[in-house]
Amino acid sequence: MFEAVLWDFGGVITSSPFAAFARYEERRGLPVGAVRRINAINPDDNAWARLERSEIDGAEFDRLFAVEARSLGWEIPGNDILALLAGTVRPRMVAAIEHCKALGFKTGCITNNAPVGHGAGMARDAAEADAVAAVLARFDAVIESSKVGLRKPDPKIYLMMCDRLAIQPAACVYLDDLGINCKGAASTGMTAIKVWDEAALDELGALLGTRFPE
Repeated sequence: MFEAVLWDFGGVITSSPFAAFARYEERRGLPVGAVRRINAINPDDNAWARLERSEIDGAEFDRLFAVEARSLGWEIPGNDILALLAGTVRPRMVAAIEHCKALGFKTGCITNNAPVGHGAGMARDAAEADAVAAVLARFDAVIESSKVGLRKPDPKIYLMMCDRLAIQPAACVYLDDLGINCKGAASTGMTAIKVWDEAALDELGALLGTRFPE
């Protein structure tokens, strides 16, 4: 039934930036979920969305995000948030990619990222960027929002991956830590799995008829 497994990067292959956001909010005395609430303002055309499509650079994001935060009564520079984006690679998820490949599934990564930091994972330094690059090299295809000018949950970005892998959406399982991105994938006919933690591999294994190593 399935021919490909497609993965988000941040929050799936790496630890979630949401945990970093929560620590930042606690440290600054901000309400829980403040950063995500700001990012929900005009979600298709706010500073975050425009950065991920490379329509603005980091300096402009810093300014525009601060304006959006201020509209809700908070003082949050955009640069503070950019410093929280990079995550730590999860070895079991990387092993799961290789497991899928060994079983003959095509693999792809669709990531909303931004032209900030070092490399596709927006790493904090060159060494971290090299680690991310080594993971991305394992996929048959990688699509970065900042390079193609599209971002999830736009259905076009999922269909772009299907074209690159020469498969139909119904033949794909897609994993993402954001429900809205899972809905975007499902709208094309993909089977989507929302990733809370590594337990998502149990659900993926059930769909593929396999068991992922611990």
